[in-house]
Amino acid sequence: MRGRDTLEFLGLWESLHNPNFKPVEFDAFRSQAGTHAFTMSPSKWIAGVDAVGIVVKAGRYGGTYAHTDIAMSFATWISPEFQLYIMKDYRRLKSDENSRLSLSWNLNREVAKLNYRIHTDAIKQNLIPPALTPEQIAFTYANEADLLNVALFGQTARQWRDAHPGQKGNMRDEATIQQLLVLANMESYNAILIEQGKPQSERLVLLRDLAVRQMRTLEALDICRLPQLTNGGNGESKRVVSVPAFPPPCRQKEK
Repeated sequence: MRGRDTLEFLGLWESLHNPNFKPVEFDAFRSQAGTHAFTMSPSKWIAGVDAVGIVVKAGRYGGTYAHTDIAMSFATWISPEFQLYIMKDYRRLKSDENSRLSLSWNLNREVAKLNYRIHTDAIKQNLIPPALTPEQIAFTYANEADLLNVALFGQTARQWRDAHPGQKGNMRDEATIQQLLVLANMESYNAILIEQGKPQSERLVLLRDLAVRQMRTLEALDICRLPQLTNGGNGESKRVVSVPAFPPPCRQKEK
């Protein structure tokens, strides 16, 4: 604890986690660190800066205890092997996290694509007369797709491309998991509205209302904290994320 680097680390940790940390006293310790006459102990550190990251307990089961961050920093200092294990495990955890996020995003992207097929079938059966040319048919599909884009994202596909000239893909490729879930519900709902014969202007208002309500609901949920169900076949735990039933009740934001 006499080392300047150690005190810098401890002082930074306390400044981030301890509202009662004494920076003036810390500066005095830091200015003396590294000199031959300077000494430091856990008790002196705690009393000097009102530290909370390190605790000293007396008695039969007493000893010096530290917060996990500080303990791991100490362990990496005394053991290069332990430090390498920490670095390796950190990379593994980040890789696993990215894989789970990517899997969830791709799953919801595929759900949106499947619902889009339901959407286009409704357009074909109800909005496209047999006499239309291929160009007119394509325009009808694009027009209905932009109806969903405006209701959910607030802009058309063309407007998004104009605002992101160097971006590959489209706005749906950049959508969040929550937006993709809502988009899937909107496609199914719009198909129902089309079959009911509602005009596009009325459908836009209804779809926008649905998008707002469902986004509020999903943003109030922390998907990463949803309960896991155990697969009875092999005993493995798998996270189950369900698409909310349409139309879902509106819940207040929690997150």
